Amino acid sequence: MNLDFDKVGGLIPAIIQDNETNKVLMLGYMNAEALNKTQDTGKVTFYSRTKERLWTKGEESGNFLNVVSIKDDCDHDTLLVKVNPVGPVCHTGSDTCFEEENKEDILFLKYLQHFIENRYKEMPEGSYTTSLFQSGINRMAQKVGEEALESVIEACNGTDDRLIYESADMLYHLIVMLTSKGLSIEDLARELQKRHKK
Repeated sequence: MNLDFDKVGGLIPAIIQDNETNKVLMLGYMNAEALNKTQDTGKVTFYSRTKERLWTKGEESGNFLNVVSIKDDCDHDTLLVKVNPVGPVCHTGSDTCFEEENKEDILFLKYLQHFIENRYKEMPEGSYTTSLFQSGINRMAQKVGEEALESVIEACNGTDDRLIYESADMLYHLIVMLTSKGLSIEDLARELQKRHKK
């Protein structure tokens, strides 16, 4: 990065974005020293205009912003910093400084995929997921079929709540089956992306 700190009086805006949800969490300002400290420590550090010193986000609260990536814009006078936040970002206790909730329900599927992959690696005793892996591919495929049928029945003659319940069962068992074959729900997403035409 060849940043132009002089263009804006020694401070450049740093847009902080959640790496998972892509929500904008806050805006701060960095001078060259703050950027260097951010890169060295992996924790976002700003130059505080009110305190007139470097300020690492979370230094008092423990709610650090762990850096994933830093990019500059086309004019080299603004930064986009992608982070994994630890706790709420705003001093008010809000997830973001814009009073937005920082979550996307769809991302739970990514978490679930990783959870099931860990079950497959570790095979802890007493786990239902472990028992599915141990039962073999035929039983896993049978469970996907059973849950798919129950979803169809609920769609035709049931309630929306039961349809969601049975469809969630089907999706869970499908992820288990895919994992046992070395595949993932991300593979399905990639296939759907290939099929999608703008």
